[in-house]
Amino acid sequence: MLRNLLRDIFIVFILLLTPLWGFSQHKYTVIFYNVENLFDTWDDPLTQDEEFTPFSTRHWTKQRFDEKLKMIYKSLIIAGEGQFPDVIGLAEIENRWVIEQLISRTPLNKVPYELIHKESPDPRGIDVALLYRSDRIKPVDFEFLPVSGYGNNAFKSRDILHFTALIGYEKIHFYVNHWPSRSGGYIETREKRNIAARVLRQSVESVLNNYPNSNILIMGDFNASANEKCFTSILNALPYPGNDDDLSLINLSTLWTRNAEGTIRNGGQWEVFDQMICSRNLLKNNSLFINPNEGGICTASFLLEPDKTYLGKKPFRTYLGPVYHGGISDHLPVRIFLLENAKGKGR
Repeated sequence: MLRNLLRDIFIVFILLLTPLWGFSQHKYTVIFYNVENLFDTWDDPLTQDEEFTPFSTRHWTKQRFDEKLKMIYKSLIIAGEGQFPDVIGLAEIENRWVIEQLISRTPLNKVPYELIHKESPDPRGIDVALLYRSDRIKPVDFEFLPVSGYGNNAFKSRDILHFTALIGYEKIHFYVNHWPSRSGGYIETREKRNIAARVLRQSVESVLNNYPNSNILIMGDFNASANEKCFTSILNALPYPGNDDDLSLINLSTLWTRNAEGTIRNGGQWEVFDQMICSRNLLKNNSLFINPNEGGICTASFLLEPDKTYLGKKPFRTYLGPVYHGGISDHLPVRIFLLENAKGKGR
C-alpha cells in the first residue's frame, strides 16, 4: 500500500514538473493520400475526363461518387488514429468542387477545414490540394510551382503546392506533390520526374538559404522509390538518418518498410511511392519536431483486399480496369506526427 502511495506521489510530481521541463506536447497529424481519380460526374470539355461520366464505360454515377466520399472520410479518420487530421495533402482530385463535397457532406464538416487548390494544366484535369484545420493551423502564404518540360521532354504535369503556416510559434513549409507517372515506361518518363525534383529543390533551397534551420515537410505521390536519382542526387533527400549537411533533406519513408510492405502494388510488387520528407531541423528536439519512429503507412484492413493473382494483399481499388470494384484507392495513405513542446519558443 505504501509502495502504491509513493508511486502515485511520484507520478503527480512528474506531471507537475513536465511543463517546466518543456516536455508537454501537442500532437499534429499530417496525412497524404492519393485518392485515385476523385472525379465529378460531368464532362469537362477542357480535360480528358470523359470516362468518369454516367454514360461512359465506367458508368461513374452520383451514387458511386457519394460512396467514395464516405470511404475517403473513413480512411482519413483511421489514418488520423480516430482524430480529425490537422493537415491533409491530396492527389488525383479533379477540381475544387469534389473536395468541397468531401468537406461538407461527410463528418469532416464538424471541424473548420480550409482548402487550398488551383486547377493545374494536367491533361486529365487531376490536381493536388491541401486541407488544414484553421482552429489549429494558422496560414501564412501559399504558392503553386509549375512542373513542365520542353523540346524532347515537352509535358505539363500537376503543380507542386507550397503552403506556409504557423503551428504554435513555429513556421513550417508544407509541399504537396504528385510527380509525373510511369505511364509510357519507366525509362521514357524518368526525366519528367527529374524535372519535378529540380523544381522542388529550387524552392527548398530558396527557403534553406534564407534560414538553414527552416521546418520543411514534403509529402506526395512521387511515382519513384526513395533510392532513385530524383531523390538522392537532385532533391538531396537522403535515406534516414541522412548526413550532417543542413541543406540536405531526410526521407522518412525509408523507415516505413519495417512495418508495412509499401503504398502501391503493381504486378505483385509493393513500392513506396507515397512519401514524407523533412528538413533536418524537424528531427531535432526543438519546439516543433518529428519522432521518426512514429507515423508511416496506414494498413487498416478495409483499405486492402486479397490479391488473388499474386497472393498476399493489395489496395482495395475503386475500379479494376473499366469495371467498378467498389473500393477506395490504389494507394494507401501515409501519415506523420508533428510534436510541439508546450514551452517551446518560435524563431
